[in-house]
Amino acid sequence: MATKVHVGMETEMNGNGVPETFKNNWKKSLIEFSGKMKRSPGWLWRTIWKVGREDPRRMIHAFKVGLSLTLVSLLYLMEPLFKGIGTNAIWAVMTVVVVLEFTAGATLCKGLNRGLGTVLAGSLAFLIEFIATKSGKVFRAVFIGAAVFLIGTTATYMRFFPYIKKNYDYGVVIFLLTFNLITVSSYRVENVLKIAHDRFYTIVIGCGICLFMSLLVFPIWSGEDLHNSTVGKLEGLAKSIEACVNEYFNDSELKENQEKSPEDPIYKGYKAVLDSKSTDETLALYASWEPRHSRHCYRFPWQQYVKVGAVLRQFGYTVVALHGCLLTEIQTPRSVRALFKDPCIRLAGEVTKALMELANSIRNRRHCSPGILSDHLHEALQDLNTAIKSQPRLFLGSNNNQANNMLALAAAHAARHNKPEKDRHGVSLSSVKTDSSALMEWKTKRASEQAKENERKVLRPQLSKIAITSLEFSEALPFAAFASLLVEIVARLDNVIEEVEELGRIACYKEYNPEEDEIIVKCEKPPVDVAKNQLPTHASD
Repeated sequence: MATKVHVGMETEMNGNGVPETFKNNWKKSLIEFSGKMKRSPGWLWRTIWKVGREDPRRMIHAFKVGLSLTLVSLLYLMEPLFKGIGTNAIWAVMTVVVVLEFTAGATLCKGLNRGLGTVLAGSLAFLIEFIATKSGKVFRAVFIGAAVFLIGTTATYMRFFPYIKKNYDYGVVIFLLTFNLITVSSYRVENVLKIAHDRFYTIVIGCGICLFMSLLVFPIWSGEDLHNSTVGKLEGLAKSIEACVNEYFNDSELKENQEKSPEDPIYKGYKAVLDSKSTDETLALYASWEPRHSRHCYRFPWQQYVKVGAVLRQFGYTVVALHGCLLTEIQTPRSVRALFKDPCIRLAGEVTKALMELANSIRNRRHCSPGILSDHLHEALQDLNTAIKSQPRLFLGSNNNQANNMLALAAAHAARHNKPEKDRHGVSLSSVKTDSSALMEWKTKRASEQAKENERKVLRPQLSKIAITSLEFSEALPFAAFASLLVEIVARLDNVIEEVEELGRIACYKEYNPEEDEIIVKCEKPPVDVAKNQLPTHASD
């Protein structure tokens, strides 16, 4: 039987009736898949190396988790331990998998939440079981059902409380899970007390192993991560400002609509600041659970670090706008930018020095240098102001006639194309002929109108651009925005310095000593409102 081929189908068939195109595509896909499989080992190795190189502590944490799982598995592998605990040892394994986190603060938060939730749920479940056993079987079932409904509703609603949601959300979930497991299973299982007892001990064993690994074996502190990330954000902003100003006054012409990759130093510097809100709040929460592990055992005000991060984000928005000046559609000519190059670079350099001084202050836990806002910064501002005032024509413009003519041309062009349909075409729709010749004439006219409409769509932005570029002050207008943002950065620098100094005062930073011959610690008692903002030590709650 001959193979049927549809009309217009030009694909050749082989002897089995399979299209040659399909066969070739299948071979091509197979070759591509084989190539990807050959490249997979190299890609996997590069990924492993990159992840470990970015933060070597990740490898340490991975080994800690593996060792913890090995230790908790001994409850199954060793016969004496398995006979004492039995199959409930699986709860210890689950606890290690769920509780052991990257930082000590996160592990403490989840471990203590899990332990506290288990103890409260077990105590309440045993109280309800004690009351239910004094009644009949029917009343016992009704009482257990009512208790499950009431406790479940109350605990779930409490999860919406801001303080509970922020600090004890995981503990409430464990409380609900444990309470329902014990209470509901007690109706059918007689020896539920022993089961709950064994599960509690296995959870304690799992949490104990997690806390031991987190606090004593190469501990990773959330507070130190928050401290170092604040330093890194200050340094990143300093590098972004310096690179942005240097690129703006670079000798080479700026490319229009240049797309910046994530590896761009300007973008990379402020991106970490803009994305830091949730990270800072999480690290501050976990740091509040950690013990005092610093050299002087001071309790650092982690919430003040969050405030510093918020001020840095406000500061970073201005840096983003400054970076946007490099990508605007209309750029100030290089010859005009060169007139203001020296004062702008000096001003950016002084801001960079101030930010780096703040970063060193937090890194070394000392107060800022008294000369952080030196006279050089004010001199750079005055020089920029003088340079701008010396070129009034660039910002005010004088060729008003040319500007008005171009704007009038653009307005007349827009008005001519906004006329009513009848005025523009010369006829109304009701006067169109109905015979075949008139129909062809109408189609031809319609095609020409469509061509004119497409032409107008191209001309309108061109006319707008000509009208804008014809204005004399438009050459200096982009630089005016750039200069105003530089001045705004200097103005917002005061807020950053104020918050960093407040951090140093509350955290008892040492006084600035250029020679570092001695450490003078000046500690003041924090005000009441700051003390309330600090998260309490939850082990005693």
